[in-house]
Amino acid sequence: MTLWAARARARIAELWAGAAADGAHDLGHLDRVWRSCRLIAMDESGADADVLAAAAYFHDAVNLPKDNPDRARASVLSADLAVRELAALGFDAARLGAVHHAIAAHSFSARIAPETPEARILQDADRLEALGAIGIARMFLVAGQMGGGLFDAADPMAMGRALDDRRFALDHLEVKLFRVAETMQTATGRAMAAERAEWMASFRTRLLSEIE
Repeated sequence: MTLWAARARARIAELWAGAAADGAHDLGHLDRVWRSCRLIAMDESGADADVLAAAAYFHDAVNLPKDNPDRARASVLSADLAVRELAALGFDAARLGAVHHAIAAHSFSARIAPETPEARILQDADRLEALGAIGIARMFLVAGQMGGGLFDAADPMAMGRALDDRRFALDHLEVKLFRVAETMQTATGRAMAAERAEWMASFRTRLLSEIE
């Protein structure tokens, strides 16, 4: 772990101490995103490792529930907080703007186009968390937190009804997650996302075979 990754992680741990547990957005999530950032950055030129590390660990600093009306602003609020905290820690002021942009642009709901290597890498790394086995685990966890069910037992594939991922977790695959795999910014991210999306489709096939 780099110096700024360690410092940023330690500060986030302090900020989150005592907060309600959120298994989908915890230190484990941040560690996995940072790990994916490093993997993707190996094949992408021009990324500043310190900017990427700081952005990875602060990207969910302000974590609002999915049903919060200000959810779309969470990434910008996180970016604002990151700049304040990193400045206090002595991070290079000239690079704080790059950290801010990378964090602000990572969110699916913010609809901010990533314009730097760090922003593209962080966006891909965070979206990989919505895919594959970890994506399935987080999908069901969040659905449970919001009071949703696993699937519609009468019509799990929504053949005769509208998709509704607020009521049924399995619907979230078609509503959003398969679409996430199509939004990746880097070649490495696209390859990783395609493999994970294929695994999710296989999981759904197995689930359907067991419940039908």
